[in-house]
Amino acid sequence: MEFSPPLVPARLVSRYKRFLFDAVLEDGSAITGFCPNTGSMRGLTAPGSRIYLSTHETGTRKYRYQLELVEADGTLVGINTGLPNRLALEAIRAGVVPALASHETIKAEQRYAVQSRIDFLLTDHSGARLYVEVKNVHFSRKAGLAEFPDSPTTRGARHLDDLAAMVAEGHRAAMLYIIQRGDCERLAIAADFDPAYARAYKHARAAGVEAYAVACRVSSQQISALDLIPVDDRAMTAL
Repeated sequence: MEFSPPLVPARLVSRYKRFLFDAVLEDGSAITGFCPNTGSMRGLTAPGSRIYLSTHETGTRKYRYQLELVEADGTLVGINTGLPNRLALEAIRAGVVPALASHETIKAEQRYAVQSRIDFLLTDHSGARLYVEVKNVHFSRKAGLAEFPDSPTTRGARHLDDLAAMVAEGHRAAMLYIIQRGDCERLAIAADFDPAYARAYKHARAAGVEAYAVACRVSSQQISALDLIPVDDRAMTAL
C-alpha cells in the first residue's frame, strides 16, 4: 500500500483527546491534525518524535493533516488502525499466510455470532468457512517482540469468544495480527495490560482458534505485508 500523495514529515508536540495531535512541520508551521487511532499508542507519543502525515484537501474533513507514522525505537511504526484490514487482505492474497491462502472467496465485514461482524469470511471450493478477525499491533517493549494489546480491549475479548463459538459449530476461525513495524520477530499477548483478553485468548486457542502474525515493511513511501512471524504463546506475560 503506497502513500499518495507523499507523506509530510513533522515533529510531534502532543497527542490528546484520542483523535487529535499537535505537531510542527519542517517549515516551522504549527498544525493540529487528526489521529486515526483511539488506543493508548503506548510508547509512540513522546514529544519531539519524528512523524509522517498524510494530507487531505477535501472540504468534508475538518483537519488537513492525518497522523500515519511515528519513529520509535529506531524504526517507523504505522499507527493508522484503518489500514490493517487492507494489509491483511494483501497478505492473504499474496500467500504470506499459507494457512489462509487456499480459499476462493473472500468477503469483508460479514455478520456472524450474536452482535459481531467478522473482518473476513473465507470460503473454499467445498463451501467450508474460515472466519478471520484482524487486529492492529504496534506495541513493542522488548527488542524483537511485538505485543498485543497495549491497553484493555473488551471488544477484542468478545471477538475471541465469538471465534471459539464458530469453531464449536464446525468451522475454522483465526486471529490475524498485523504488526505495523518491521523490527519484530515474534508476537506475544500482553496479559499484564489486559488479563481478561489473555484469558479469552487462552480459551480460544484451546478451543481450536488459529493465530497468525504478519510483520510489515514500513517506510515513508509505503506499508506492505512482509513476513509471517511466530505467535509465541510461551512468551505471554504471566497472569
